[in-house]
Parts: sequence; structure tokens; C-alpha cells
Amino acid sequence: MAIPLEKRNSRLRTLLSWTVAGAFVGALWARLHHGAGTSIHSWHDFVLSREHAGFPPGILISIVLLVLFSLYWEVAAKDAADTKTQESRASRGIHLTLVTAAQLLLLFPIPGLRARFLPNATALTLIGLVIEAAFLLLAVWARQLLGRNWSGAVAIKVDQALIRSGPYNFVRHPIYSGMLGAYLGIAIISGEVHALLGLILACFAYWRKIRIEEQYLSTVFGSAYVDYQSHVSALIPGVL
Repeated sequence: MAIPLEKRNSRLRTLLSWTVAGAFVGALWARLHHGAGTSIHSWHDFVLSREHAGFPPGILISIVLLVLFSLYWEVAAKDAADTKTQESRASRGIHLTLVTAAQLLLLFPIPGLRARFLPNATALTLIGLVIEAAFLLLAVWARQLLGRNWSGAVAIKVDQALIRSGPYNFVRHPIYSGMLGAYLGIAIISGEVHALLGLILACFAYWRKIRIEEQYLSTVFGSAYVDYQSHVSALIPGVL
């Protein structure tokens, strides 16, 4: 039986993330096991070697956060309601391909694209991690409020309701705000051009998805959704 594109891409992202995280843990274990020492000098050399390879500690923590988030998302997806109508498989495939490419660009060093657009500073790494974690929690909050109304693809669920409470009182697509905010945090942590390109690609992917999704929602909820659009921003309160 063929594996659906959405599951294949999800598994690919999770596998790549675990591979990088596992490589780091393995290198750390080998460092300790072989008695390389726990001196400040040894740790400094170890961290520098990870940074030179393009996977500084901040990026590795980012990957762990994304893996945990992905695991939650896969478990929560099992509670979704039956689908009445949804976008075509081709359209969904385009979105998943764009998002997967964006995540790879965000997380993995690309030769020729490792010039920095932000300085390599611990303060920026910490800021980026806080931003990533906060926006992932926003996405989780929004997902919990959606409950059985949630769908990975642009779709209309059976007995779908228009949710306007919690974060939906401030933005129409808080899950997408959460994802893009998390990607912004990762781009800040990385500070390299490939991550900036990944963020731009992710913005395009979700801009495209929002346009398609709002056509569906306008059809289902009619004037109620038009009123919602006129009073609540799509992604950033009072801005966009």
C-alpha cells in the first residue's frame, strides 16, 4: 500500500531531525566516554566543532523542540473529525513540499549559503529559542481549541464550527502564526542565509495555503466569516 504524501514528508522531517539530534548526542557521548575531559577548553573545542559543522547547540535544541512538537501533532491528528470536502492531493502535495524544503533550509547548513545575516551571539540564540518555544506553544493552544475541526489539508469537516475564542480572537490563523513565529526563531538562532531563505519559503507556503483556506471558509460560513475577516487580522494582530 502506498504511503500518503503527507505521512511520507512528515516521516522524512522527523527522521532527519532525529538523525541530526542523534549524531550530536552520539558525538557528545563519545567525547565523554573516551575521557576527552570536561575542562572548559575541551567543551569549547567540542562546541566549536559543532558550530563549524553547521549544527551549533542552539540549532540542535531547535530540532528537539520541533521533534517533540511533531510527535504531539501526530497524536492529536488522530482525533480529527471526518472530512466533507478538501483541497486536491496535488495542492496539498505542493504545500507539504514547500514546507519540507523550508524546514530543511532552516535547519541544515547549505554549502554556499552559510554567510551570516546576523552575528553569532549567545544572546541572539537565547532570544531565538524563546521565540521558537513560545510560538510552538501558541500553535499547540490553537490546535487544542480547534479540536475535531482541525485538518492538515485545507478541508471542510463534518459539523465544522467557526472558532473565535482564545488566539482566534486575535488572529484568524494562529496555528500558522505559531509555525511562522517558530521558524523566525530558528532563523535568528541560525543567523545564516540558508535559514533566512527557509523562512521566506515558509512564509510563501503559508500565504498560499491561507488564500486557499479562506476561500473554503467563506463558502461554508458566508457573511459570518466575511465579518470575521473584517475585524480580525490573518497572522499578526492589527498588522497582517
